[in-house]
Amino acid sequence: MKKLILIGRSGVGKTTLTQALRGEKTHYHKTQYINYDDFLIDTPGEYAENVELSSALCLYSYEADVVALLIPADAGYSPFPPNITCMVNREVIGIVTKIDKADPSRATEWLKLSGCETVFCVDSKTGKGVNQILEHLKNNKKQEK
Repeated sequence: MKKLILIGRSGVGKTTLTQALRGEKTHYHKTQYINYDDFLIDTPGEYAENVELSSALCLYSYEADVVALLIPADAGYSPFPPNITCMVNREVIGIVTKIDKADPSRATEWLKLSGCETVFCVDSKTGKGVNQILEHLKNNKKQEK
């Protein structure tokens, strides 16, 4: 299975999605540091929000096969600039979280504008959309770098 790194602002649902992808019961805790194991890399939101910490995301993205940019369906803005995915030499997917809170179409468009060709919409609490991400990670062969 490909290794996935989750990148997004605080509160987007990275840790909840990590637990859903692993089949774990949801328990809330603040991610204080980069959690690196099995096929997932969970990152603190502050790393995406703070320019001094963002270089760590660049470094850890090289440990992953797939980079995931996350935006919640109820977001008021996109933290990712247009066409940012060209800066990464890995597959970059988009994930819209919290689809139970709002229509995911606006966040989906933002992720496509950022350069994500594939966008998944998930509700980590119910598991909706989680299997599609797992299948994507299992079925696609690792790209040669």
